Amino acid sequence: MTVRKTARPIIQLKKLTKIYGIGDAAHDALDEIDLTIREGEFIAVMGPSGCGRTTLLNIIGFLDRPDQGEYLFEEHSTARLSERQYAKIRSNKIGIVFQSFNLINRLTVLENVALPLIYKGVPRVKRLEMASSILKSFHLQEREYYMPWQLSGGQMQRVAIARALVNKPSIILADEPTGNLDSRSSHVIMEELANLHKKGNTIVMVTHNPNLTSYASRVINMLDGKVASDRRVTVESHTESKEVAIPLHKSDASKDKNDADAKNAKDKDTKKAKEETKDATKDKPKKTAKKSEDDEK
Repeated sequence: MTVRKTARPIIQLKKLTKIYGIGDAAHDALDEIDLTIREGEFIAVMGPSGCGRTTLLNIIGFLDRPDQGEYLFEEHSTARLSERQYAKIRSNKIGIVFQSFNLINRLTVLENVALPLIYKGVPRVKRLEMASSILKSFHLQEREYYMPWQLSGGQMQRVAIARALVNKPSIILADEPTGNLDSRSSHVIMEELANLHKKGNTIVMVTHNPNLTSYASRVINMLDGKVASDRRVTVESHTESKEVAIPLHKSDASKDKNDADAKNAKDKDTKKAKEETKDATKDKPKKTAKKSEDDEK
């Protein structure tokens, strides 16, 4: 999806600062961040551990508050919002995908996805219908009544994304969404996020994997709580980067194909052996009958 320069700014941070610790132990997790995110962007935020990526995501997602500076959401200041107003925006406007999935083990897949709708007061039957509908769009309808521990890592992350989308948010925040997944499952998750971006969702993704930036339209690098670089990805570099990222998944596909070919060859050999055994068994009674005739003579 191409983002127009005239697209509305949905998130604006001005000299935003977050401080952890007190006295001599105090340090700036975020140090006077200036950042504007427009509707329809797919932003990848990178940087070493401790650079402030997750803190930035938490503030953008209304999970935390800045200590200094200004946060404008949809061109309105958030400085005077109450905790209830924070929760309302988080519930209605933002979907959050965590690295650790954060699924509740005692609830079924369907109940996990429907959970955010409880806080909106949606009746049980309606929220289960909505959850079922979104699971179907992720091809997970056959897993509705599974428990989280019965799923693979890739399936759990897809359920987590479905849960983040059940409220139909306009902004999706993903904190290392493929951090616990293998390359094949990572590819599936990134394709899901890419499809959501094409539908018009704004996506901000924190990642340590440079290959995943090939899906983004803009890449921000952070260092020591500051924005070290901020670049837009051109169509040419986007294509080149994606060609680097995809072979990881192609090798998996090739392995699957080779395994499938080997299995088919083995099945053919087994079938042929069975047919030969059947033919041999079929001929045996004739020989026995002939021997009996010779004995009678």
